[in-house]
Amino acid sequence: MTFGVLVFPGSNCDHDCYWAVSQVLGEKAEYVWYQERNLSGLNCLIIPGGFSYGDYLRAGALVRFSPVMEAVREYAQEGGLVLGICNGFQILLEAGMLPGAMMRNRNLKFICRYVHIRVERADTAFTNMLEPGQVLRIPIAHMEGNYFADGETLKGLQKKNQIVFRYSSAYGDVNEAYNPNGSLENIAGICNEGGNVLGMMPHPERCCEAILGSDDGRRVFESIIAHLSQFCA
Repeated sequence: MTFGVLVFPGSNCDHDCYWAVSQVLGEKAEYVWYQERNLSGLNCLIIPGGFSYGDYLRAGALVRFSPVMEAVREYAQEGGLVLGICNGFQILLEAGMLPGAMMRNRNLKFICRYVHIRVERADTAFTNMLEPGQVLRIPIAHMEGNYFADGETLKGLQKKNQIVFRYSSAYGDVNEAYNPNGSLENIAGICNEGGNVLGMMPHPERCCEAILGSDDGRRVFESIIAHLSQFCA
């Protein structure tokens, strides 16, 4: 199977994602330049973190006009797996591929540290190697990670079971004390209705090896591989 790691001007976590997939998990990975329009042969797309287009206007706002994004939308509409991490999550929101929006962190400061997130759904292509309620220790690094949605959208997310991760304590308690950025409902990651597009603010690629302080992030990639193994020879 082959993972495609998108690269935009300003991406800075593309190499981390490439390393996690190819060197830690042992799968094939290819960089996909932002002007590319052909995504054939790729089994999963990763939209990495960073500061695409310098975060001008607002994080992820300009990327949706990149040539590759039209292809990404079509890829997802056909059922292809798309994982957006941090800036990648922001891009998916701006592109209308996931509902809601990102605002600046409530303390108006850049936050870079480990947090805990609780698994709300373990039946997706990105979480099937996890258990419901399991807690992961994963780093965040963002200025605009404060997830927001209007009341109707939030009700829709809850009704359709699209909330995949929530910020929590190390023991799985979900409340404001463990909310690092002000996100509604402690939301750290959501998926689309089809379950094939996931956006998450924490960085699983930065914690795939124990030497980094945690290897909990590799479970996300292992889940993708387990899911794809059902279809890839």
